[in-house]
Amino acid sequence: MELAGALQLGELAAAFAALPLFPLFDTAYFIVSLLYLKYEPGAVEMSRKSPFASWLCAMLHCFGSYILADLLLGESPIDYLSNNSSVILATAVWYLIFFCPMNLFYKCVSFLPMKLIFVAMKEVVRVRKIAAGVHHAHHRYHHGWFVMMATGWVKGSGVALMSNFEQLLRGVWKPETNEILLMSFPTKASLYGTVLFTLQQTRWLPVSEANLIFFFTMFMIVCKVFMTATHSHASPFAPVESFICPVFFGSVSSGRTSHHQDQHGASHEVSHPPPPPAKSKEELNEGTRKRKAKKAE
Repeated sequence: MELAGALQLGELAAAFAALPLFPLFDTAYFIVSLLYLKYEPGAVEMSRKSPFASWLCAMLHCFGSYILADLLLGESPIDYLSNNSSVILATAVWYLIFFCPMNLFYKCVSFLPMKLIFVAMKEVVRVRKIAAGVHHAHHRYHHGWFVMMATGWVKGSGVALMSNFEQLLRGVWKPETNEILLMSFPTKASLYGTVLFTLQQTRWLPVSEANLIFFFTMFMIVCKVFMTATHSHASPFAPVESFICPVFFGSVSSGRTSHHQDQHGASHEVSHPPPPPAKSKEELNEGTRKRKAKKAE
């Protein structure tokens, strides 16, 4: 009975991993990516002033991960744009989200129940892209673990990693929003996921690729749907990171405390200004002469 259940689960995972992404899942991926673009400040105004710049930003949101992965592997960064069907589909979604009369398309896809379905479908595409990136890098560099991890990571979160460049196209420069400095949950999850897929690809993780795709996709769907439904930005990895990071990388609180103490000490010094400097010998002699002159008068 257990063997039959394991076989059925393996067949389900294999069938899930073989699902075609185009056009249904790719459409959901484009919809969610361009919804996030429309949420950016000034994106709607830019689409009216410069539709071409808005279209370029939309293509980066849709295909930025492929561009970064091709750059890492020494391939043409515009190679994926030769896929005319995907580019036309992404362009159609961009036009409907930004220019549909009365914002009907945007209102439909941003309706929360519909949006949750699209978010779940986007995570299916994300995990498949991570697996494909690791597999592609393994084909080129059989023993290049870090190449596999880097390629899978940018395949899963390339849009976020290119956010500063995309901001420049919109005329915005926010270096403090660098994704590497402050990683969002999808970027962290893509990093952890690409480590798992690299271990599986190099036979260090005794799990089939189909099973890993299935279980990691379920994890991503549950997390992202919950975070989107509750409008939460808290990472599910935060409890584990708060326990592990102080052990291996030190605690930040000590630095903050010392900084606070430095500021307190500085303010204390400012509240008690230093005494005035002692008078020089010439000033003392001049003061003595003036006192003697007053007595003589």
